Amino acid sequence: MKTNLRHLRVYLAAHDGGSVTRAAEAMRLSQPAVSQALGKLERLAGQPLFLRRGGLFPTAAGEALALRLRRAFGLLDPALSDIAPRLVLTATSAQLQALVATCEAENFTLAARRMGMTQPSVHRAVSQLEQEAGQKLFARTAFGLMPTRVAERLAMAARLAFAELDQAEADLAELAGREVGAIVIGAMPLSRSFLLPRVLARFRRVRPTLPVRVLDGPYADLVSGLRRGEIDILIGALRDTPPAEDVIQKPLFQDDLMIVARPGHPVLENPASLARYPFVVGLAGTPGRQAFDRLMAGFGTPPSLIETGSMILMREILAITNHLGCISRLQIAAEIRLGAVVPVPVPMQGTSRIIGLTMRSDWLPTRAQSAFLDAIEAELPGS
Repeated sequence: MKTNLRHLRVYLAAHDGGSVTRAAEAMRLSQPAVSQALGKLERLAGQPLFLRRGGLFPTAAGEALALRLRRAFGLLDPALSDIAPRLVLTATSAQLQALVATCEAENFTLAARRMGMTQPSVHRAVSQLEQEAGQKLFARTAFGLMPTRVAERLAMAARLAFAELDQAEADLAELAGREVGAIVIGAMPLSRSFLLPRVLARFRRVRPTLPVRVLDGPYADLVSGLRRGEIDILIGALRDTPPAEDVIQKPLFQDDLMIVARPGHPVLENPASLARYPFVVGLAGTPGRQAFDRLMAGFGTPPSLIETGSMILMREILAITNHLGCISRLQIAAEIRLGAVVPVPVPMQGTSRIIGLTMRSDWLPTRAQSAFLDAIEAELPGS
């Protein structure tokens, strides 16, 4: 639905005015131009957006589109107006997409490759936007194109507005009996091994064909993707406070940590000797690592640490060395059942962590995304 932004504004004017005539007056266009814009949007939607009975009466699809457009322009227009009021009417989808790509690549050639366009086309789109803005949006430096603060704010607003337009396309497809788009999940270690497999299996029973992308990576990168609208939800350990003002956290259940070792490890004869052995632990700054550090304050400092978010790597290191591992009890439960590792019987007070969802505070899920959230609730421990 990343079509002509002008056409989308015409649609909102028609929705609010209830007639082609009022929309034409509001947008300072001819009535045939308004009718043409509405017809194009209906063809893209694959269904009527209005009933025409002496006026324009929105269908269910028309109301769904209007809701998403208000959200999209509510994000985009303040950022455009802050730069130059006329940009609200003159900025195009192509120009904003070029701006976003250039902000990310910091180079016109790389931005063009990402967009599948020629370098002159991207350069021209950004230059046109700068001309309308009446100011430079990038500083040319020896290290590349550095976006100004206003350019960064506009790029963020454009990303989120485009995400809303993608959501609009999914909403309209749903009403037409089709599936469009994908669900994108940022998965932290516990969710990948414990919760997410069962959630995906349940979700597949109700949505057998909708694409699902599961991303992992550093927490900061996942949060950045979430805030840009590239990721729908994060599943994993929550932070003590939300990572940003535009992000909320929803607790789901509690988990605690445990110390594990290979079968036959000498620590099993003397659990109080924990600090004599090297450890495989979570990455610095994660809730699990912070809990480990608090725990070890009562035992002493281990001789060395290997930091990783990979349970597989931990398991393999433990199998061939005298390293110990500190990991989520739920995450390692299957490995314990298989006999790959065994728990070390030491008190683990103070290692409890809250596992939950992290989302954008203003996120409005599609029906498919709501079905995925329902699947999560149904697979929680104790459900």
